[in-house]
Amino acid sequence: MKERTRQQPDEPMPETERHEDPPKGRLSRDTQRKIGQQLRAMYTDVVNEGVPDRFADLLRRLDDKDK
Repeated sequence: MKERTRQQPDEPMPETERHEDPPKGRLSRDTQRKIGQQLRAMYTDVVNEGVPDRFADLLRRLDDKDK
């Protein structure tokens, strides 16, 4: 097991500590970042599509019903 020393706040983390395995059951920040990039790439088109007219009409009617 590696022995870690405490570092001063201004001192950057050594390269070896930046890529250590995360605690069990957790994803590393790098893995989380990569997953986020992939999800954004996959769903960008869906988000930019907008709401279909029939759903927008339904939402308007429901909103008018509440007033």
